[in-house]
Amino acid sequence: MKYLTLIVLLGLFQTGFSQMKPLEELIDTEDPGWALVVPWLSDAKNEIEVLERDSSQASLALYRTQVSTHSLMGGVIYETGGILVDNGWLRILGSGSEKLKRNLPEWNKGKSFQEYGEGMTFVLVADDASGGFYAMNGGEFGQQDLGKIFYFAPDHLKWESLGIGYSEFINWAFTGDVTDFYKGLRWKDWEEEVSDMGGDKSMSFSPFLWSEFTDLEKLSRKPVPVGEIWGIQMKVKKALLSTEKE
Repeated sequence: MKYLTLIVLLGLFQTGFSQMKPLEELIDTEDPGWALVVPWLSDAKNEIEVLERDSSQASLALYRTQVSTHSLMGGVIYETGGILVDNGWLRILGSGSEKLKRNLPEWNKGKSFQEYGEGMTFVLVADDASGGFYAMNGGEFGQQDLGKIFYFAPDHLKWESLGIGYSEFINWAFTGDVTDFYKGLRWKDWEEEVSDMGGDKSMSFSPFLWSEFTDLEKLSRKPVPVGEIWGIQMKVKKALLSTEKE
């Protein structure tokens, strides 16, 4: 798994522009990373839905990401339209589908890079219904946890290292205690609401989750586009950081 993470790092976290590799050089038919996932699906403790891919979309997404299918990330992008975990609470980005129209490179464009072919200091790989985001660190969050997955908690507005790489993150999503991880962020009967709102929206709370409150159930909430949640949280995070420096 460490080797697969290194492959991802070399492909994604390069500096500046480089010549983009053709699609055929990114597809590994002899030792594909997706092969790791097959037994995990059989052993999954959480509800997993692997979304059907569109072959042309998958090829374009893989090319734009510039990561080999030898890596697990490349496998998820090329082999799936995305993966929904726990009734769609957790959304792992792939190449896009009807239930999860965002794909990994398009979602990162304008956030972790501006133009395809640029290096990235982090890669957004997943998000959840409460407004939390997962990213692989390429230096944005420091060199010590390079290649590790960080979680941006909607109630703290801070990136926190999970201490695991991408492959371990996927395994955790399938077999880990997701319920315990999200303790305090789930409301009563969340399953039905999350299933209905789809994979491209997250729940917006009023007051916001980072404000002081005593009972999550008493907060008003509505589903909004996940991009809107990202924009608001990044602006507030920046404002808070500026205040701390004063």
